[in-house]
Amino acid sequence: MLPDDWQLTEDVDDFLARAGNFLRSRPALHNTPLTDIEKLRTRRADAHGAEAAVFGRLESGGEVRAVFYRTPRGRLSLTPLSDEQAGTLAAHLAGLGHSPSDVIADHDTATAFAKTWQRHTGAAPVPFWRTHLYRLGTLTPPQPRPEGRSRAAGEKDHEQVVRWCREFCVDVGENVSMDAIDAGSWADTRFTDKHFTFWETPDGIPVSMTGSTSMVGGMVRVDPVYTPARLRGRGYAGAVTAEVSRAALAAGATDVVLFADPTNPTSNALYQRIGYVHVADFTGYRFSYGGP
Repeated sequence: MLPDDWQLTEDVDDFLARAGNFLRSRPALHNTPLTDIEKLRTRRADAHGAEAAVFGRLESGGEVRAVFYRTPRGRLSLTPLSDEQAGTLAAHLAGLGHSPSDVIADHDTATAFAKTWQRHTGAAPVPFWRTHLYRLGTLTPPQPRPEGRSRAAGEKDHEQVVRWCREFCVDVGENVSMDAIDAGSWADTRFTDKHFTFWETPDGIPVSMTGSTSMVGGMVRVDPVYTPARLRGRGYAGAVTAEVSRAALAAGATDVVLFADPTNPTSNALYQRIGYVHVADFTGYRFSYGGP
């Protein structure tokens, strides 16, 4: 496969016109590209907008077979590739002088790309993220259901949403968004475009929170899911996650997905109990360009 099979552009509209159907063909597996590229499209006029991003598509036989994009912050995201395709892309990007800060993809693709990237550039790949991807099958709300109800978070809840997103970042080691929150830059976090829902007790006290993306390509991603440590183990997270999932289906979503930390058996078991089915594993590698 020749490098010329990869078509690169900085024009997000042209890219979506040519690759949009491919991305929408597997909305669960492509959930992150769908939401990231939509965000880049809508923020094109910003300083960190789509003009600074790079988009690529792999075409064969007149059809798009895979895509990648590099965000303005340097993150490279790939749809599934064979080892040969990942190697060809790494060689092509290295030849063009690209220097992504990290790569995220399904585990096999990310690992194949990282190994080839190191051969071409000397940049050592350091794993920094592993996750399970789940897709909702048959929604099974938890029983017994905890007392209380769900409620959409409004403007008056913004301070609490920000505080709980920061606590979530501390729990999972998500430093970029945590640093942005600490700097007062909520707009620079990955949470700014989410819709948040609380589970609150009968007397109106929020005890758990779930975020969700806007629907893109028929897909909604549930993220983040957070309950303060002192309130865990009471069924609140399961109840609010099930309610947000139900609302996504009612709004017409064909694919409702979420990511879960593979080292947290409690959350993985919870999501499976309410109907989520494991789809794939994803991995992120950070590149160190300063080593010997």
